[in-house]
Order: sequence, then structure tokens, then C-alpha cells
Amino acid sequence: MKEFSAISVIGLADALIHWQIFFVLRTAVGLDQAASNFAAFCVAAAFSFYVNALYTFERETSVFLYLMFIAVMGAISYGVGVMADIWRLPGLVTVVSFSLLNLLLGYGFFRFVLFRNNPA
Repeated sequence: MKEFSAISVIGLADALIHWQIFFVLRTAVGLDQAASNFAAFCVAAAFSFYVNALYTFERETSVFLYLMFIAVMGAISYGVGVMADIWRLPGLVTVVSFSLLNLLLGYGFFRFVLFRNNPA
């Protein structure tokens, strides 16, 4: 239960960071949704990885696996932004859609790949 609670709180913080950066880049800087979503994901993912490694899973992991996670989820975040730009969707739809994908795919990757229990 500790793991689920910690992941939930960190996931909420991750989403808040992502949304804030997305909307700042979108409105104040004027970037498109694809670039804004990708940049926001990268910052929020770095936060989540660091905090999860320290407090939730309390162990080290492979840098290669982390970079693989960033590459795959970064491509998905960019793709969601591209689709939102093409369909001229509001930014709120973009961040909600990606946040749901990130929650499901990110948790699965963190739990079952990046921080899986390695028998010694």
C-alpha cells in the first residue's frame, strides 16, 4: 500500500508540473502543442524518476532503461501534441489525454521494467 500511495502522490505532482510547464510554453512562449507537451513531459519525467528512485522503490536502476523510457514516452507525448495541433484541440484535451496515457504506461514501466524486483 505504501508503494501505491507514494506513486499516487508523485504522479499527481508529476501531472501538475507537466500541466504548468505545458501551459507556460504554450501561452507565454508560443510553442505548438507538440513541442510544449514534449518539453513538459521531459521535465516532469525527470522529477518522477528521481523521486520514485529515492522514496518509492528505494533502489538504483539502469540508466539505459530510463533513457529508453524517456525516448518511448517522449515520442508518445510529442505524437499526442502533433495530433492535437492537427485537430486544433484545446490544450486541456492534450494534457488530460497524455496524463492518462502517462499514468497507465508510466506506472507499468516504472513498476515492472525500470524498478522490477531483481532476485539476487
